[in-house]
Amino acid sequence: MDFAPTEEQGAAQGLAARIFGDLSTPERLAVAGTGTDAELWKELCAAGLTAAVEETGLLGLVLLLEEQGRTTAQVPFAASCVYGLLAVARHGTDEQRERLLPALRDGTAVATGAFPAGGGIRADGTNTDDAGRLSGSVPYVPWLRDAGLVLVPDREARLWIVRTGDPGVLTEPVETTAPWSAARLVLDGAAGERLGGAGAYGAVLAAARTAFAGLQAGVCAGSLARAVAHVNTREQFGRPLSTKQGVLLRAADAHMDTEAIRVTAYEAAWRYDTGLPYGPQALTAAWWASEAGKRVVHAGQHLHGGTGADLDHPVHRHFLWGRQLDAYLGCGGEVLQELGDSLVKEGTE
Repeated sequence: MDFAPTEEQGAAQGLAARIFGDLSTPERLAVAGTGTDAELWKELCAAGLTAAVEETGLLGLVLLLEEQGRTTAQVPFAASCVYGLLAVARHGTDEQRERLLPALRDGTAVATGAFPAGGGIRADGTNTDDAGRLSGSVPYVPWLRDAGLVLVPDREARLWIVRTGDPGVLTEPVETTAPWSAARLVLDGAAGERLGGAGAYGAVLAAARTAFAGLQAGVCAGSLARAVAHVNTREQFGRPLSTKQGVLLRAADAHMDTEAIRVTAYEAAWRYDTGLPYGPQALTAAWWASEAGKRVVHAGQHLHGGTGADLDHPVHRHFLWGRQLDAYLGCGGEVLQELGDSLVKEGTE
């Protein structure tokens, strides 16, 4: 296994770091509120970073999402790339790729996914394999308020593309822990367009888990960087807090957790890009991102002392994002149970 970025991946990551660093500032984030930073999204797309994901692969996307996570930038980058660009590129027909990918590449179309749907979406009237009528609801879908396309799995684990502007599609804004421009999705006989065949749902779900684990690695890295800067400059009894053994151990544990999230996400993404089985590896990355991620963002707040209790402090955004990603990926116990079941099934086949 070689997780070293290619020249193209490294260049894209460097460009993303510069754009996110320049434009995703605490002041701009405060102005954005719970919405998306439209100017930042436009800048990312104009720089070709959304389109580049097709070339750099899932590992390249993970690298870019790390940079987003470091600044908690409010753009639908993860959702649109993994549920839209990569899903259509890998599982769409030639006609679907020709029709849908151009707008997803330049960001004029935004996609998201109603994952996991919990098996609550019903597909009726499927007279053909590529069209159906969908009914049901999903409590919250990230960045749904920005999306024109939603990837929806039904009870039979088939994937459908739904357009938010179509009849029978209702979106209701909801508040989540992190300001992800989320909404509740309600379908009432909405037209659905089939995407992919058997196995497409599991493949997209595993890719999404990997991508959001990469986002969590960046969130944790950003939280830890702020904490380290704070304890190196904040003094107590004439000495920096960073000289205290308890502080050092807490920061070291957070660093190791962050690295574990990163390397497991890298492995799952690398296996995806090379065509190797990656389901268990995606679940491993999701488990680390869920369990270790919340430890890291709690440590980031704790190491800030009383400053960390300030809801307007930048480190609090990392805390909110870390907890939202923990919830979105599934609690650690549930993910671990699914991982165990998949390993048992794999061993008996």
